[in-house]
Amino acid sequence: MPALFFAHNPRHDCSLRHSQLRHGQKARAWFSDQGVDYQFHDFKKQGVPAQKLALWAEAAGWETLLNRKGTTWRKLDASAQAAVHDAASAQALMTTQPSVIKRPVVEWGKDITVGFDEAAWAGRI
Repeated sequence: MPALFFAHNPRHDCSLRHSQLRHGQKARAWFSDQGVDYQFHDFKKQGVPAQKLALWAEAAGWETLLNRKGTTWRKLDASAQAAVHDAASAQALMTTQPSVIKRPVVEWGKDITVGFDEAAWAGRI
């Protein structure tokens, strides 16, 4: 059973209109549409599991996990952004600011994917 990790945004709890199908909502809808059971973990409510974060950074690369295009990253001051220069500094930021993690992170057994990719996921179910 895949495990789906993302930082939940309560704004997106309404019906799944096109504008709301982002990040984890789109992933959750896709899994449901495919009839795939999954475990859901909300970073904002349950925190970021440090041991998993280290495994994800190793498997996908910390650069892939770090969402430098998102609002949270853009709101960081230049010195905070510049302080992220390796896996350890990226993981420290991701732990304190889970919204900088590119979402969703999906664990497929021992493998992971980062970001919504319907084509890549279809081959895994």
